[in-house]
Amino acid sequence: MSIIFFIKSTSVDISKYNIKDLPGSSGRLDVISRCVLAALSNKDIFEKKVHIWVFLENYGTFIFDSERFEYDIFPKNELLFSNYFVNLIRNRDSIIKLKDNPLRAVQISKIDIIGALKQFKELNYAIFVLNESGEDIFTHFKEFRSNKGLIFVIGSQSGDVINSKDLSAMNFTNVSLGTQSYLASSVIRLIKLYLIANL
Repeated sequence: MSIIFFIKSTSVDISKYNIKDLPGSSGRLDVISRCVLAALSNKDIFEKKVHIWVFLENYGTFIFDSERFEYDIFPKNELLFSNYFVNLIRNRDSIIKLKDNPLRAVQISKIDIIGALKQFKELNYAIFVLNESGEDIFTHFKEFRSNKGLIFVIGSQSGDVINSKDLSAMNFTNVSLGTQSYLASSVIRLIKLYLIANL
């Protein structure tokens, strides 16, 4: 069974990117970087069958599949990862310029988050939207076990994805990790811990 996380950002802008001020100069690319690292990493190895789809409104969709990377050369800290990710975004149309980039195996697409969700819905993936007002995630354990693939929509920093009419119209189950608010990367780690322990 594969686990896929969807996260969208409308704010990422690398036109003035400066590694010395990652949050301020990139439109909070640091949030995205932490989420990718949280999804793919498991101590000293990559997670198996875990993907994270990053939807950047200004640059396209970036699909990170844990099985496509070399662990030894993969950037494992936020700053290094962000630097390579910026390089990937800027040179996404040049194989030559990306030949030394450890993220070169990232798949790049033009599909938007709603289009991707429609495709996975047709493939019978179980899709859940993380929402603080959603149902207790732990009550859906049987659904997690009975599906070939799970998708968790984390949304965006501004909440515009979670609250969008397009997403609401798809009638996905909204789930919550409880009354406490968590950073997006912490949500990903907690979901992984729960699934690995119980599936």
